[in-house]
Amino acid sequence: MELNTEIKGQGYPILCLHGHPGCTTSMSVFTNYLSQQYQTITPDLRGYGKSRYRDNFTMQDHLTDIMALLDKYQIEQCLLLGWSLGGIIAMELALAYPERFSRMILIATAAHPLSSHPKETWQDLLFTGICGILNYLKPAWQWNIDTFGKRSLFRYLINNHKPESYRYLAKEGVPAYLQTSQTANKALITSIRQGYNRLEDLSQIDIPCLMLSGECDRHIIPSASRKTAQHLQNCEYKNYPQVAHLFPWEIPDQVLADIQQWLDRSNQLN
Repeated sequence: MELNTEIKGQGYPILCLHGHPGCTTSMSVFTNYLSQQYQTITPDLRGYGKSRYRDNFTMQDHLTDIMALLDKYQIEQCLLLGWSLGGIIAMELALAYPERFSRMILIATAAHPLSSHPKETWQDLLFTGICGILNYLKPAWQWNIDTFGKRSLFRYLINNHKPESYRYLAKEGVPAYLQTSQTANKALITSIRQGYNRLEDLSQIDIPCLMLSGECDRHIIPSASRKTAQHLQNCEYKNYPQVAHLFPWEIPDQVLADIQQWLDRSNQLN
Protein backbone atom coordinates (compact mmCIF):
# COMPACT_ATOMS: atom_id res chain seq x y z
CA MET A 1 0.00 0.00 0.00
CA GLU A 2 1.02 3.62 -0.44
CA LEU A 3 2.04 5.02 2.92
CA ASN A 4 1.22 8.48 4.20
CA THR A 5 4.66 10.08 4.41
CA GLU A 6 6.20 13.26 5.78
CA ILE A 7 9.37 14.53 4.10
CA LYS A 8 11.39 17.37 5.60
CA GLY A 9 14.70 19.01 4.81
CA GLN A 10 17.32 18.37 2.16
CA GLY A 11 20.48 16.33 1.97
CA TYR A 12 21.35 12.71 2.56
CA PRO A 13 18.12 10.79 3.33
CA ILE A 14 17.26 9.32 6.72
CA LEU A 15 14.32 6.91 6.87
CA CYS A 16 12.64 7.40 10.28
CA LEU A 17 10.42 4.56 11.51
CA HIS A 18 8.03 5.02 14.43
CA GLY A 19 7.09 2.55 17.15
CA HIS A 20 3.84 1.01 18.36
CA PRO A 21 1.63 2.93 18.78
CA GLY A 22 3.10 5.68 16.69
CA CYS A 23 2.90 7.82 13.56
CA THR A 24 4.90 10.42 11.67
CA THR A 25 4.31 13.16 14.26
CA SER A 26 5.63 11.02 17.12
CA MET A 27 9.04 11.10 15.39
CA SER A 28 9.22 14.91 15.38
CA VAL A 29 11.71 14.87 18.26
CA PHE A 30 14.17 13.43 15.71
CA THR A 31 12.97 14.90 12.42
CA ASN A 32 12.72 18.53 13.56
CA TYR A 33 16.40 18.40 14.42
CA LEU A 34 17.81 16.08 11.76
CA SER A 35 15.98 17.80 8.89
CA GLN A 36 18.23 20.81 9.42
CA GLN A 37 21.09 18.79 7.90
CA TYR A 38 19.45 15.79 6.23
CA GLN A 39 16.30 14.87 4.37
CA THR A 40 14.03 12.93 6.73
CA ILE A 41 11.47 10.52 5.28
CA THR A 42 8.92 9.46 7.88
CA PRO A 43 6.03 7.18 6.90
CA ASP A 44 2.96 6.17 8.82
CA LEU A 45 3.41 2.41 8.78
CA ARG A 46 0.54 0.26 7.50
CA GLY A 47 -2.33 0.40 9.99
CA TYR A 48 -0.91 3.45 11.79
CA GLY A 49 -1.61 7.17 11.57
CA LYS A 50 -3.12 8.11 8.23
CA SER A 51 -2.02 4.89 6.51
CA ARG A 52 -5.42 3.33 7.09
CA TYR A 53 -5.68 -0.44 6.65
CA ARG A 54 -8.41 -2.66 8.08
CA ASP A 55 -7.52 -6.11 6.73
CA ASN A 56 -5.13 -8.45 8.50
CA PHE A 57 -1.47 -8.22 7.57
CA THR A 58 1.93 -9.47 8.74
CA MET A 59 5.10 -7.72 9.80
CA GLN A 60 6.64 -8.64 6.43
CA ASP A 61 4.13 -6.32 4.77
CA HIS A 62 5.84 -3.35 6.44
CA LEU A 63 9.04 -4.17 4.55
CA THR A 64 7.20 -4.40 1.23
CA ASP A 65 5.49 -1.04 1.85
CA ILE A 66 8.74 0.70 2.81
CA MET A 67 10.74 -0.57 -0.15
CA ALA A 68 7.96 0.60 -2.46
CA LEU A 69 8.16 4.00 -0.76
CA LEU A 70 11.93 4.25 -1.29
CA ASP A 71 11.53 3.23 -4.93
CA LYS A 72 8.79 5.81 -5.43
CA TYR A 73 11.11 8.61 -4.30
CA GLN A 74 14.09 7.05 -6.12
CA ILE A 75 16.11 6.69 -2.94
CA GLU A 76 18.88 4.24 -3.75
CA GLN A 77 20.50 4.33 -0.32
CA CYS A 78 19.72 5.95 3.01
CA LEU A 79 20.34 5.88 6.74
CA LEU A 80 17.88 4.06 9.01
CA LEU A 81 16.52 5.36 12.31
CA GLY A 82 14.01 3.24 14.19
CA TRP A 83 12.36 3.64 17.59
CA SER A 84 11.01 0.50 19.33
CA LEU A 85 9.01 -1.41 16.67
CA GLY A 86 10.61 0.91 14.12
CA GLY A 87 14.02 -0.37 15.20
CA ILE A 88 12.94 -3.97 14.66
CA ILE A 89 11.72 -3.09 11.17
CA ALA A 90 14.99 -1.22 10.53
CA MET A 91 17.01 -4.33 11.35
CA GLU A 92 14.76 -6.44 9.12
CA LEU A 93 15.30 -3.98 6.26
CA ALA A 94 19.07 -4.05 6.76
CA LEU A 95 19.02 -7.85 6.68
CA ALA A 96 16.81 -8.12 3.62
CA TYR A 97 18.22 -5.25 1.55
CA PRO A 98 21.79 -4.56 2.77
CA GLU A 99 22.78 -2.59 -0.32
CA ARG A 100 20.06 0.01 0.32
CA PHE A 101 21.15 1.16 3.79
CA SER A 102 24.40 2.81 4.86
CA ARG A 103 24.04 3.25 8.65
CA MET A 104 21.48 2.50 11.35
CA ILE A 105 20.35 4.22 14.56
CA LEU A 106 18.34 2.02 16.93
CA ILE A 107 16.28 3.51 19.78
CA ALA A 108 14.79 1.44 22.65
CA THR A 109 14.60 -1.72 20.59
CA ALA A 110 16.00 -5.26 20.30
CA ALA A 111 16.32 -8.14 17.85
CA HIS A 112 14.94 -10.38 20.61
CA PRO A 113 12.61 -8.00 22.49
CA LEU A 114 12.05 -8.93 26.12
CA SER A 115 9.76 -7.14 28.57
CA SER A 116 9.57 -6.83 32.35
CA HIS A 117 6.26 -4.97 32.27
CA PRO A 118 4.06 -6.11 35.19
CA LYS A 119 0.49 -7.22 34.69
CA GLU A 120 -1.91 -4.31 34.31
CA THR A 121 -4.49 -3.74 37.07
CA TRP A 122 -7.89 -2.07 36.86
CA GLN A 123 -6.42 0.83 38.82
CA ASP A 124 -3.57 1.18 36.29
CA LEU A 125 -6.06 1.39 33.45
CA LEU A 126 -8.33 3.82 35.30
CA PHE A 127 -5.55 6.21 36.27
CA THR A 128 -4.04 6.01 32.78
CA GLY A 129 -7.36 6.93 31.19
CA ILE A 130 -7.95 9.83 33.57
CA CYS A 131 -4.38 11.12 33.26
CA GLY A 132 -4.39 10.79 29.48
CA ILE A 133 -7.62 12.75 29.08
CA LEU A 134 -6.63 15.49 31.53
CA ASN A 135 -3.16 15.74 30.02
CA TYR A 136 -4.63 16.05 26.52
CA LEU A 137 -6.91 18.86 27.69
CA LYS A 138 -4.31 20.57 29.87
CA PRO A 139 -0.83 19.34 28.91
CA ALA A 140 1.84 19.01 31.61
CA TRP A 141 -0.52 19.98 34.47
CA GLN A 142 1.59 19.20 37.51
CA TRP A 143 -1.37 18.22 39.70
CA ASN A 144 -2.46 15.65 37.12
CA ILE A 145 1.10 14.31 36.83
CA ASP A 146 1.46 13.92 40.60
CA THR A 147 -2.06 12.62 41.24
CA PHE A 148 -2.60 10.26 38.30
CA GLY A 149 0.45 10.19 36.03
CA LYS A 150 2.86 8.70 38.55
CA ARG A 151 0.27 6.02 39.45
CA SER A 152 -0.71 5.20 35.86
CA LEU A 153 0.85 3.02 33.15
CA PHE A 154 2.77 6.11 32.08
CA ARG A 155 5.19 5.29 34.90
CA TYR A 156 6.49 2.40 32.75
CA LEU A 157 6.91 4.62 29.70
CA ILE A 158 8.60 7.60 31.33
CA ASN A 159 10.57 7.71 34.54
CA ASN A 160 11.27 11.34 35.39
CA HIS A 161 7.66 12.66 35.02
CA LYS A 162 8.80 16.09 33.90
CA PRO A 163 6.35 18.46 32.18
CA GLU A 164 8.26 18.23 28.87
CA SER A 165 7.61 14.49 28.65
CA TYR A 166 3.90 14.98 29.29
CA ARG A 167 3.72 17.65 26.59
CA TYR A 168 5.02 15.10 24.11
CA LEU A 169 2.47 12.58 25.38
CA ALA A 170 -0.37 15.06 24.89
CA LYS A 171 0.70 16.39 21.50
CA GLU A 172 2.07 13.24 19.89
CA GLY A 173 1.43 10.20 22.08
CA VAL A 174 -2.37 10.37 22.40
CA PRO A 175 -3.06 11.06 18.69
CA ALA A 176 -0.74 8.19 17.71
CA TYR A 177 -2.53 5.83 20.10
CA LEU A 178 -5.96 6.80 18.80
CA GLN A 179 -4.90 6.26 15.17
CA THR A 180 -3.39 2.79 15.68
CA SER A 181 -5.62 0.11 14.17
CA GLN A 182 -6.59 -3.22 15.70
CA THR A 183 -5.00 -4.98 12.73
CA ALA A 184 -1.69 -3.29 13.57
CA ASN A 185 -2.05 -4.49 17.16
CA LYS A 186 -2.76 -8.01 15.92
CA ALA A 187 0.21 -8.10 13.53
CA LEU A 188 2.62 -7.11 16.29
CA ILE A 189 1.18 -9.41 18.95
CA THR A 190 1.21 -12.36 16.53
CA SER A 191 4.89 -11.80 15.76
CA ILE A 192 5.84 -11.56 19.44
CA ARG A 193 3.87 -14.68 20.35
CA GLN A 194 5.68 -16.59 17.63
CA GLY A 195 8.91 -15.92 19.53
CA TYR A 196 10.52 -13.26 17.38
CA ASN A 197 14.32 -13.56 17.68
CA ARG A 198 16.81 -12.41 15.04
CA LEU A 199 19.94 -12.23 17.19
CA GLU A 200 21.82 -14.96 15.35
CA ASP A 201 21.22 -13.24 12.00
CA LEU A 202 22.62 -9.85 13.03
CA SER A 203 26.20 -10.78 12.11
CA GLN A 204 25.09 -10.30 8.49
CA ILE A 205 24.72 -6.55 9.14
CA ASP A 206 28.09 -4.84 8.78
CA ILE A 207 27.08 -1.18 8.51
CA PRO A 208 27.89 1.25 11.36
CA CYS A 209 25.15 1.20 14.03
CA LEU A 210 24.22 3.15 17.13
CA MET A 211 22.05 1.57 19.83
CA LEU A 212 20.48 3.71 22.58
CA SER A 213 18.46 2.35 25.50
CA GLY A 214 16.91 3.50 28.78
CA GLU A 215 17.94 2.00 32.12
CA CYS A 216 14.32 1.87 33.39
CA ASP A 217 12.71 0.59 30.19
CA ARG A 218 10.15 -2.10 31.06
CA HIS A 219 8.74 -2.52 27.53
CA ILE A 220 12.04 -3.59 25.95
CA ILE A 221 14.52 -4.15 28.73
CA PRO A 222 18.00 -2.63 28.28
CA SER A 223 19.76 -6.00 28.56
CA ALA A 224 17.92 -7.06 25.38
CA SER A 225 19.11 -3.89 23.62
CA ARG A 226 22.65 -4.46 24.87
CA LYS A 227 22.67 -8.04 23.61
CA THR A 228 21.45 -6.83 20.21
CA ALA A 229 24.31 -4.31 20.07
CA GLN A 230 26.79 -7.05 20.94
CA HIS A 231 25.55 -9.22 18.07
CA LEU A 232 25.96 -6.41 15.53
CA GLN A 233 29.43 -6.25 13.98
CA ASN A 234 29.91 -2.50 14.21
CA CYS A 235 27.69 -1.00 16.89
CA GLU A 236 28.18 1.65 19.55
CA TYR A 237 25.93 1.24 22.59
CA LYS A 238 24.77 3.73 25.19
CA ASN A 239 22.37 3.19 28.09
CA TYR A 240 20.86 6.27 29.74
CA PRO A 241 20.24 6.18 33.52
CA GLN A 242 16.89 6.98 35.13
CA VAL A 243 14.81 7.03 31.92
CA ALA A 244 12.36 4.57 30.39
CA HIS A 245 10.99 3.50 27.00
CA LEU A 246 10.11 7.02 25.86
CA PHE A 247 13.48 8.45 26.86
CA PRO A 248 13.78 10.58 23.68
CA TRP A 249 10.87 12.55 25.18
CA GLU A 250 12.51 12.61 28.62
CA ILE A 251 16.01 13.75 27.65
CA PRO A 252 15.69 14.95 24.02
CA ASP A 253 18.67 17.31 24.08
CA GLN A 254 21.06 14.64 25.31
CA VAL A 255 19.78 12.02 22.88
CA LEU A 256 20.04 14.36 19.90
CA ALA A 257 23.54 15.47 20.94
CA ASP A 258 24.70 11.85 21.11
CA ILE A 259 23.14 11.06 17.72
CA GLN A 260 24.81 14.14 16.23
CA GLN A 261 28.22 13.15 17.60
CA TRP A 262 27.84 9.62 16.23
CA LEU A 263 26.78 10.94 12.83
CA ASP A 264 29.79 13.27 12.75
CA ARG A 265 32.16 10.39 13.61
CA SER A 266 30.66 8.02 11.08
CA ASN A 267 30.66 10.72 8.39
CA GLN A 268 34.39 11.16 8.91
CA LEU A 269 34.97 7.42 8.52
CA ASN A 270 33.04 7.42 5.27
